[in-house]
Amino acid sequence: MELPSSCFQSCLDFCPECGSVLPRPGPQSSIRCPRCSFTLDTADFEGKTIRSTIEFNRLEPAGRGQDPAPHSQGPLVERRCPRCGHEGMSYRTRQMRSADEGQTVFYTCPQCRFQEKEDS
Repeated sequence: MELPSSCFQSCLDFCPECGSVLPRPGPQSSIRCPRCSFTLDTADFEGKTIRSTIEFNRLEPAGRGQDPAPHSQGPLVERRCPRCGHEGMSYRTRQMRSADEGQTVFYTCPQCRFQEKEDS
């Protein structure tokens, strides 16, 4: 009786049966897939180099000449600016207090950049 061919064609980082990420080889003689229990001999990893990289989002420095949050972006709401009278302000929301309290809405006038906040 012949076994069915695997669904996945992969390198040794992934299980050839279910496609899950295999754990790193350790001192034991075999590696077992945590999902489907497929086993693989650690001898198959002989001479292989395993590397892991973590990529973080790059932080952009906020200088004096830069605006940390662009005011021209974001949704507009029908709200009159109290400073210049312009109709329509952009807004963004943020959870400033504990989770059981409402969020804070920050409004910004796209014309004069006046900002106000509202706790909801």
